[in-house]
Amino acid sequence: MIYDPFQIQAIEAINQGHSVIVSAPTGAGKTVIAEHVIQECMRKGEKVIYTAPIKALSNQKFRDFHEQFPDQVGILTGDISLNAQAPTLIMTTEIFRNKILEEPRSLEGYSWIIFDEIHYLDDWERGTVWEESLIFLPSHMNLLGLSATIPNINELAGWLSIIHHKEIKVIVEHNRPVPLHFYYQCQGQIFDSYEKLRKTGFHSQETHRYYDGRFPQSVRAKPSPPLGIIEHLDEKNLLPCIYFVFSRRRTEQLAEEVIKFDFLNEDERKKVRDLYDHFLERFDLKGEPSAYRLRPFIERGIAYHHAGMLPTLKEVVERLFTSRLIKVIFTTETFALGINMPARSVIFDELRKFYGISFGILKTRDFYQMAGRAGRRSIDTEGFVFCRINPHYMTAPEVHKIIYSQPEKVLSHFNASYATLLNLYLQYGEELYEIYPRSFHHYQRRKEDRVRAVDQLKTKVRFLKDQGYIRKNKLTEKGHFATKVYGYELILSELYLQGVLEKLSLIELGVLSLAVVFEPRKGAIKPPLTGSTRNLEATTKNIFRPVLRNEKRFGITPESKRCYFHLAPAMEGWLKNESFDRILQYSDADEGEMVRYFRMSIQILREVMEAPVSDEMKDKILQLIRTINRDVIDSEKQLRS
Repeated sequence: MIYDPFQIQAIEAINQGHSVIVSAPTGAGKTVIAEHVIQECMRKGEKVIYTAPIKALSNQKFRDFHEQFPDQVGILTGDISLNAQAPTLIMTTEIFRNKILEEPRSLEGYSWIIFDEIHYLDDWERGTVWEESLIFLPSHMNLLGLSATIPNINELAGWLSIIHHKEIKVIVEHNRPVPLHFYYQCQGQIFDSYEKLRKTGFHSQETHRYYDGRFPQSVRAKPSPPLGIIEHLDEKNLLPCIYFVFSRRRTEQLAEEVIKFDFLNEDERKKVRDLYDHFLERFDLKGEPSAYRLRPFIERGIAYHHAGMLPTLKEVVERLFTSRLIKVIFTTETFALGINMPARSVIFDELRKFYGISFGILKTRDFYQMAGRAGRRSIDTEGFVFCRINPHYMTAPEVHKIIYSQPEKVLSHFNASYATLLNLYLQYGEELYEIYPRSFHHYQRRKEDRVRAVDQLKTKVRFLKDQGYIRKNKLTEKGHFATKVYGYELILSELYLQGVLEKLSLIELGVLSLAVVFEPRKGAIKPPLTGSTRNLEATTKNIFRPVLRNEKRFGITPESKRCYFHLAPAMEGWLKNESFDRILQYSDADEGEMVRYFRMSIQILREVMEAPVSDEMKDKILQLIRTINRDVIDSEKQLRS
């Protein structure tokens, strides 16, 4: 294999025993470096861990590496445990963090850790998990960090070098092997440069000037239909394309609009039909209504892909796309995250998305994560990126900022969970605050931010003492329980302490585990509940309400997650052996949502099993997991297919 210069530099540094962080554009070939680490570890008889930010990426890496290294690869993601003693172990970053804090000796045999998408350290919700994993990384383990462009990569490496007392080699590649060309659909036209877009797309006919503010309401923006841009790509031989949308529902709506096109010849149509039937058989999707609905799209070279779909059906779509028989796929942004699905062209439905609490323009880093899917290495000499612009909602400077700015720096949002603090208190007691100076947050921030961060840690520990998790500088029984259930510590620990958990029936325990993890979307409808579930809901509210009030009194934000019982009828039906199609009727949740939350409930039940509960409780949990984990819920079945 012929390596690029940046790949050679990284491999040489790895061979010399250095930890390495690689920053390179999407599609540049970072995975080759990870594969080299795995091959070297196998050659030397050493073990390696590969972490990924999302389960879909973990699953894909397991399949990819399992093909390359049969019987040498395992996976641990909370709801999956396959070949867990394998020399190459794929896991989510949360699992790795938990191992470091709870059972560090289990990592003694591993010499390398690969952090895919290491820039996730910047994520508001989950970034702290990456930071904790890096802070407490065992001294005997080298790390390989992989990411798309990080402008402050030297700052990140400098921090790691200081806290681990060893050099971290930095490898930066700015060039893409397949260059990108940008086009803009606006005012019913397609512009091949930003300047043309600015002058014509943002031109005010009334004032005869270029308008870089909001488009004047008195001037009508001409329609720029999605069909027009798809037709343009087809005519110019720029398919296949990935069409990024920031709404699950819109992916299907757009596919419906485009179904009037037929992108396949008869030979291709026969191939895609045969392949689709093969995968439906393989993943036990024959007769599945959602697979039936997708068929007419597939037969025309069209597909959609989003988190609301069955995970197995999403995988079928992914495999069809890699066969190059799907010419247009409408998908949400998770399709861009690490999953190796390049196309000739990429289309952005818009350049705005919902970021947690409000809509905003796309971050430059997010834009290039998706745009980087355009241009298939060794197939295309160039990639094409089309941005749909509505001047009523976006200004010319905003467009320029997204595409021509430096990607955003990776910033720490350090906010240790209660479980992490309790695990640290178990080891370090009142000295745990001395760990904060090792954080990336401390390394990056000003003095007043550092003081505030330490105060927040101390406030959380005072709260835990006030709630009875710590007594006389030692963890109580409730405190030990809470060390095992990351993210849901308070509600489960309070229910455990008051004896509620142990007394629950099998169905009640299943309903509770689902209510603990479920997060309803805005406008979600809660169905009528059975009497026992209403009682359980009332019990959890009565127990947890004072805790939330106390959190507020201490000024702790965000507040701990509440229980939501929207999926309770679905869990009750599932535990009574009803079919998946049947239980879907009990909720307005999508298929993919239902599967994901059922799998999350299995994960939290497994964590509770590790806590100090009775043997009877453990037996009940095992029986419950076996009952839940069947058919489409069984994620291991998907990987075994």
